[in-house]
Amino acid sequence: MAWRINEAVVRGEFDNRMRGRVTGRIWFVGRADPVTLELKGNCWRAGAGRRLEFSNPEPKPGDIGKLAARQQGVVGDITASRKVKVPEIPLEQIGEYYAAKKPWPWHWGNSLYLEWFSERNGRVVIETASFDLKIVGEAVWEMSPAEEEEQRRANAEAMGGFMEQIGEAVAREKAKEEEPAEWDERPQTEAEAEQMQERSDRLTDRIQARLVREGKGADYEKILHEEIERMREEHGEPEPTPEQLARNAEWIEEMNRAGEEALNDPELQKELDQKHPLAERAFELSLRLCRAVRAGRWVPAGASPEHPVAELEGAVMGAGAKLAGALNGCEWPPLLDASAGVIVRLKRARAISTTPCGQPKPAAKTN
Repeated sequence: MAWRINEAVVRGEFDNRMRGRVTGRIWFVGRADPVTLELKGNCWRAGAGRRLEFSNPEPKPGDIGKLAARQQGVVGDITASRKVKVPEIPLEQIGEYYAAKKPWPWHWGNSLYLEWFSERNGRVVIETASFDLKIVGEAVWEMSPAEEEEQRRANAEAMGGFMEQIGEAVAREKAKEEEPAEWDERPQTEAEAEQMQERSDRLTDRIQARLVREGKGADYEKILHEEIERMREEHGEPEPTPEQLARNAEWIEEMNRAGEEALNDPELQKELDQKHPLAERAFELSLRLCRAVRAGRWVPAGASPEHPVAELEGAVMGAGAKLAGALNGCEWPPLLDASAGVIVRLKRARAISTTPCGQPKPAAKTN
C-alpha cells in the first residue's frame, strides 16, 4: 500500500545537495506546519546534487491526518523527468472518450515522482504532471551513470524490504487468527517463525515478479491486494469476518499509537537507529562489490541473470538485507519473543550467501 498525497500538497521542496541525504519540507492543505523529510539515499541522476521546489496550482483537502510530521527513512525513486502521457482534456471526460472508443488528446510531459519509505508511514508517493517545478541554483555534485545504477538497486532493495514488511505483517495477522487464546503469551517457536517467513517470502516474490512483468504501468496497490487474496484462497481461508476486520483496524490503530510514542521517545529512537556491526559490514561489502562490478565491467551487457558474477552480487545484497532485517534496530541478544524470527532470518542469510554461483537454486514460488 502507499500514501498518495499529491492532491493535498500546497507546495514543497526537496534538497539532495549533500550526497547520500535528501531533506525537504512539504506544506499541505489544512496543516499549518510543514512535514519535514530526513531520508537516506539520493535522487535519480537529473535531481542529484540539486534543490527542487514545486507547487500545486489546485490543492485539495486530503486524508493526511495520520501522516507523521517528521518523515524519516530511505528514498525510493525521486525524479522530475519521468515521461508520462498528459491528457489535454479534463480527467472526467476521459471515461467518455473511452466508452466511445475514441482516442483522447494528450502530449508527453515530465512527471514529478517522489517516493520514499517512511519508518512511520511506510511507502509515500507524490506523482503528478500538473505541479509547477523549479530547480534552484546549480548542481553541487553530479551523479555518474554507475552511481545512478547503484541508487536504482538501492531503491529496489528498499521496495523489497517494504514488501517484506507487509508480507510479515500479513503473516503475523494470520498467525494470530489461528493461535488458540491460551497461546497468546508464549514466544513463537522456530517452526512457526519459519512458516511465517515462508509465507512472507512467497508473497514478496509474487509481488516482485508481477511488478517486473507489468513494467512501469504496474498498479502496486492492486497487485498487493490481488496477491493477498490469492494466497488466502490457496490456503482455503474464508473471507475475513466483520469481527476480524475490526480487530485488524484496532491493530493498525495500536501500531499507529506505538509509532507516535516512538517518535517522542529519544531512547527508543536511538535503539531503532542501531546498526549491528555485521549488518553494516555486509552492506558496505555489497556497495564495494557493486562499484567493482561496474568499474571492471565484469558482467557483459545483456548477460543472463544467471551469470556467475551477477549471481554473486545478488547473493551478497540478499544476504545483507536479511542480516539487516534480523539484527538492526533491536537490542542484542534479542528478547525471547523475537529470538525465533531472528534465527530464521540468520539461517536465510547464511543459505543465500553460501549457495555456489552457477548452481541451481530453489525456484521462487511466484506462480
